[in-house]
Amino acid sequence: MIKEKQTPPSHASEQGMTSRRQFLGGSAILAAGLLSACSPRTRKPLSPPGLERPYSAMYGPLPDERFPLPAVDLRKLDKAFLRREVFYPTSEKVGTLVVDTSNYYLYLVQENGTAMRYGVGLGRAGFEWSGRATVARKAVWPKWTPPDEMIERQPELEKWSWRNGGMPPGPTNPLGARALYIYQDGRDTLYRLHGTAETWSIGRAVSSGCVRLLNHDIIDLHRRVPTPSPIVVL
Repeated sequence: MIKEKQTPPSHASEQGMTSRRQFLGGSAILAAGLLSACSPRTRKPLSPPGLERPYSAMYGPLPDERFPLPAVDLRKLDKAFLRREVFYPTSEKVGTLVVDTSNYYLYLVQENGTAMRYGVGLGRAGFEWSGRATVARKAVWPKWTPPDEMIERQPELEKWSWRNGGMPPGPTNPLGARALYIYQDGRDTLYRLHGTAETWSIGRAVSSGCVRLLNHDIIDLHRRVPTPSPIVVL
């Protein structure tokens, strides 16, 4: 288990800017030995040399999904953003989701000062959202309906608007394999935690405001998080 050395975040919103700087990245994974060498006729491994073997299984193929998922090419992912359990002292209650936007992490607070930590991709400058809210709904292989504001910027998305029934689930759907819907004061904020197949995007600001996780990670998070659950985006 990796130790997160940071000051617990405060409940007060005016302290949010200070708290976000106190979330520090986890230590790098200790190498457990090189992966087995491939013969000339064997496909190259999807994990970089020195990566712990459990990660190869954790991010392996998921053939039983409604739309089968291939293994994640971990060579395209910074090891700091792999899913792992960490020490995470915080005043937030167990079951709270904390999105640390300064370090591109999402924490699911657990008991005994620990958390499950996931690497995330975030919204581009000008599209960020922060605050306290609730995960009020979850979906497996969700439809995607771009908001009207997005359609105004990208008129070609009109074909997927709510007026036209949205974009069906599938491998090319921007919400990926799972989605968790963020509500505030009982209203849909239109922000989501969702999956992505774009491994390269984890650890970057690329989306239109939503928090994206690897499909394998959002599947794991989806099964751990009941509704309603509190979420804090710093």
